[in-house]
Amino acid sequence: MSSFEQPNKRNRLIVTIAAIAAISAAAAGCTVQPLYSGGSASDTSALIQANPTMREKLASITLDPAKNVFDLQVRNRLIFLLSGGAGEPAKPAYRVGLGLNHSVLSSVTVDIGNRNDTTGRPSAGSVRATSHYVIRDMDGKPLATGSRSVTSSFDRPRQEFASLRAEKDAQKRAAEELAEQIYLAIAQNMSKL
Repeated sequence: MSSFEQPNKRNRLIVTIAAIAAISAAAAGCTVQPLYSGGSASDTSALIQANPTMREKLASITLDPAKNVFDLQVRNRLIFLLSGGAGEPAKPAYRVGLGLNHSVLSSVTVDIGNRNDTTGRPSAGSVRATSHYVIRDMDGKPLATGSRSVTSSFDRPRQEFASLRAEKDAQKRAAEELAEQIYLAIAQNMSKL
């Protein structure tokens, strides 16, 4: 081995050790905590009751009543997500108003071959769903607000029933996806309260 190769290997070893030390120091400074963490296992029950975990906060949320079928689909999915399947809370601490809207749009039209009709027929559509939610305490004081929107596409076949069924399925998909988006937004807001 030449004397020229030895310092080169030594320099690479020093650089590698320095890089490992720097990465270790940076990782040691991380204070990331899981969203649903309730703190350390040594907490007393009084401390847990005074400072509820994220899961308990989310399970203590009630939702305003639904006005139509779409609202009901979003509301039911959101109740399931918030409570972990346990249903609505007996003694809620927070109330959420969802402010839901949805619309069905025709995206693409195709020429059906009729020379007298230049407009064609819709062959694809989309359901656009939005929510402007407000989180309130039980006294009615607003704590957080936000908005979410989703779009769900669907095909419109020539058969009328199949087209209607595809639209209804897209509405259900949009309702479930919107509920999941709202759930994540509420969890983020509740982590700051």
